[in-house]
Amino acid sequence: MPIAIYCLNRLVQLIPVLIGITLIAFLLLRVMPGDPATLILGSRGTAADIAKLNAQLGLDQPLWRQYLLFLKDIATGSFGESIAYKASVGPLIWERLWPTIWLVLFSTVMAVVLTVPLALLAAVRRGSVADAGIKLFFIVAMSMPSFWLGILLVLLLSIVVPVFPVSGYGDTILERLHHLVLPSLVIALATAALTVRSLRSSVIAVLSADYVDTARSKGLRSRQVLWRHVLRNSLMSTISVLGVHTSWVIGGTVVIETLFGIPGLGSLLVSSISARDYPMVQGLTVTFAVLVVLINLLTDLAYVAVDPRVKLS
Repeated sequence: MPIAIYCLNRLVQLIPVLIGITLIAFLLLRVMPGDPATLILGSRGTAADIAKLNAQLGLDQPLWRQYLLFLKDIATGSFGESIAYKASVGPLIWERLWPTIWLVLFSTVMAVVLTVPLALLAAVRRGSVADAGIKLFFIVAMSMPSFWLGILLVLLLSIVVPVFPVSGYGDTILERLHHLVLPSLVIALATAALTVRSLRSSVIAVLSADYVDTARSKGLRSRQVLWRHVLRNSLMSTISVLGVHTSWVIGGTVVIETLFGIPGLGSLLVSSISARDYPMVQGLTVTFAVLVVLINLLTDLAYVAVDPRVKLS
């Protein structure tokens, strides 16, 4: 099946999933105890103010009508009007989406760059000092909380050795990449701690396969055998781990974005929850869910890119 048709079929199949996501995001804020308008306004809100806010949010409508209005807002891309920002939620999310996308993309690339050579080295030299050192390093990195690791990197590479900025996002592309190095490295180390172990185990298993011995008997160099035959056949499980972890990272950038002052979706979610901005929280919940679904689709396509024997169906 051509990739374009497969992607189209998957997107059509995702329509019920997306409807279910919108329903969950809609109901979550309505099953919470207390009246949303009262919680937003606090003790200073009068009865008239609460009634006005309920009308503004559509909370005075029947539940089914509220949901239809919510779907209409999603279809138009507005997601309703933000209480804190006094503007449509959709454009605000779109503006904050790209810092998060760049952060996740950059950290994923860094994780792959760390994973492939270190996993191959650990597998080829299994049981050596290099293998033990690589495993120990990533065990330590994985055991550290992300905020603590981020603080250590800031102290080391921003204050003691002022190579990277402490926080911010920058204006030009190069400035943004410069600002994203440290936060991406924090995420990449946590990701690589999982993918290195996965790829190392797969490479060790593939090294004992018959076709690897055949390739060596034909006179191919060890490096050629390793990169052409062993690595490609070892990547399937690692792609799964990377896809699952990247899906988690999408929703887990809150700490990193807050720590490094990156104006992404995570920091927007924190400020929206603090401000009890219900339309914004709903819109962000749907956005995070859609991004996770798209990452799963990209993971499936990566299987085919690595192993053409995988059938798209």
